[in-house]
Amino acid sequence: MGKEKTTRAVTILDVAAAAEVSKSTVSLVLKNSPLIPAETAERVREAARKIGYVYNSRAGELRGKTSKTIGVIVNDLTNPFFAEILVGVERKLVEAGYIVLMAHTNEDVERQNTVLRTMREQGAAGLVLCPAYGTPKTLTKEVESWGMPLVVMVRTLGPGKYDFAGADNERGIYAATRHLLDAGHTRIGFLGGRTGVVLEQRLKGFRAALAERDIAFDEDLLVAAQPTRKGGHETMSALLDKKPRPTAAVCYNDVVAFGALSALGERGLRAGQDFALMGFDNVQDAAHSNPPLSTIDIRPGELGEHAAAILLDRIQTPARARQTYLADPQLVLRQSG
Repeated sequence: MGKEKTTRAVTILDVAAAAEVSKSTVSLVLKNSPLIPAETAERVREAARKIGYVYNSRAGELRGKTSKTIGVIVNDLTNPFFAEILVGVERKLVEAGYIVLMAHTNEDVERQNTVLRTMREQGAAGLVLCPAYGTPKTLTKEVESWGMPLVVMVRTLGPGKYDFAGADNERGIYAATRHLLDAGHTRIGFLGGRTGVVLEQRLKGFRAALAERDIAFDEDLLVAAQPTRKGGHETMSALLDKKPRPTAAVCYNDVVAFGALSALGERGLRAGQDFALMGFDNVQDAAHSNPPLSTIDIRPGELGEHAAAILLDRIQTPARARQTYLADPQLVLRQSG
């Protein structure tokens, strides 16, 4: 029997020989360096293709002590709002040549801590975080001590030097409430939300709109619940039992509004005809609910892109001043309110 033929891995030296250039030139081409003339770079790439060389980018990262992985941590992927944000974040980061490592915490602070430690151990180049309820405000300083760029999105963690991307919650709910007041409603409920800065900001806008019309804030019409479809169904059912019955409601988010729509249907009521209903976020499903939902548009995908852009700027220029992006809320009127 003859000897079996062994297959030797193709190396960067083989590419250099095939392209008739130095090893360092091949290395610079594989890293997309602008120092190499375009004609030479194309000759190197063509040689690599012909001989079957595959560049191990992870090995390159380890050699250069850099990472092309970004950790993105969200609190609730069952909410389409966060799914749409994630799409925007990923689109921007992938365009910049990064790989996104996504994790879902399900509002669990301990799980969030585990994920953060894992991403640190993996040497992520940066983090985008929508913090779970109960996240300590000291988290941003802790991550800063790791030397890892961080962008907090949607929910703030109080004062600090960290970068942030979110929305003007107060002004958005103010616009939704004012629209209902302009339509003649005076007994207006607020549905959903249990705790946190975002809820405080949105309630502030709700109270401000009522105060402008000299309408007292009625604590009885504030019905708290988890910001979910189930929570929306429960809060609307409770609101409809109030005496006298309210004629309109502002919802903490669109998902709460979807649950509220189903509760209205169970009572034989239709939003927009028998009861005015406003959402917040303008997720894609809002245009296709029954009836289509009037809401506040903060463009979730665009918000995600801005969060990613801020992180990329921070990676590029670590010493730059704090960056903040607040989506400008826009009133979108459909059939529900």
